[in-house]
Amino acid sequence: MASMKPQRFENHAMWNPLYHFVASPLAIIYFVHVAYIAVQEPATQHLLDAVLGLALVATTFAARLMALTEQNRVIRLEMRLRLREILPAALAPRIKDLTVGQLVGLRFASDAEMTGLVERVLAGEFATQKDIKRAVKDWQPDYLRA
Repeated sequence: MASMKPQRFENHAMWNPLYHFVASPLAIIYFVHVAYIAVQEPATQHLLDAVLGLALVATTFAARLMALTEQNRVIRLEMRLRLREILPAALAPRIKDLTVGQLVGLRFASDAEMTGLVERVLAGEFATQKDIKRAVKDWQPDYLRA
C-alpha cells in the first residue's frame, strides 16, 4: 500500500466507487423513474415496479449499513485491545466508558498520543468523533476499511 496517498484527517473518508458511484445512484435513479411512472400512469404493475425500486434502494443502503456496523464492531474490539496494552494502569479500567463513536475517533491516533487523547475524551472535551479525529497529531492511516 506504499503507492497510496498519505492519509490524514482531511482525506481519510473512504469512498467505495462501486457503492457510492454505481450501485446507489443507479438504485435511486431506477426508483425515481418507476415511482414517477407509477404516479403518472397508475396501474398495479407500475405500483409493483415502484415497490421493487424502493426495495432495491433499501437493500443497497442496508448492505452498506451492515458493512459499517461490522466495521465498527471490529474497531471496538481492536481499540479495546490496543488501549489495554498502551494505557497506564490507572486509566485502563475506564476503557469500557468509551463509546463506539469515541473509539472510532481515536483509532487513527498514534500510541504516543493515545493516553492524552483518551483522558481528554473521558473528560468530555470532544463533542463528536470528528472532533477527536481533528485532535490527532500523528495520524496512523488505515487503508483496509469498508
